[in-house]
Amino acid sequence: MKAYQKTREAIASLDPEQYRVTQESGTEAPGSGKYLNNKEPGLYVDIVSGEPLFTSADKFDSGCGWPSFSKPVETNHINEIQDRSHGMIRTEVRSSHGDSHLGHVFTDGPKDKGGLRYCINSASLRFIPLAEMEAEGYGDYIKFIEQDG
Repeated sequence: MKAYQKTREAIASLDPEQYRVTQESGTEAPGSGKYLNNKEPGLYVDIVSGEPLFTSADKFDSGCGWPSFSKPVETNHINEIQDRSHGMIRTEVRSSHGDSHLGHVFTDGPKDKGGLRYCINSASLRFIPLAEMEAEGYGDYIKFIEQDG
């Protein structure tokens, strides 16, 4: 099994926006994320640790301005934490191994897919196209994409 972890090298390779979002719990501007309109099949992993987070099969257009997913590909790679910042009570989503701030989860997602909407910052993700997943060590996750693709 692959070891996913936060390293100094990974943090040092982040651009300023990726650092602000993942390490300082920032939020990218709505509509600005590079993966918002990505419709290519593949896997979304933590930009810091590489741990698998979401698949293209679970991505949907919620109209909220950020990439949205109905569920994580591995629930043990996601930590959900109560967030009381900005005068609201929300559920923050962080990666388990990288401890990266990813975004928030809401209960207004598609009812037929469980009703959740994981609203995720593109800056916290790295996308691995389906054709490159095996070579990058994520072959075990191909079945989660091809089942709906």
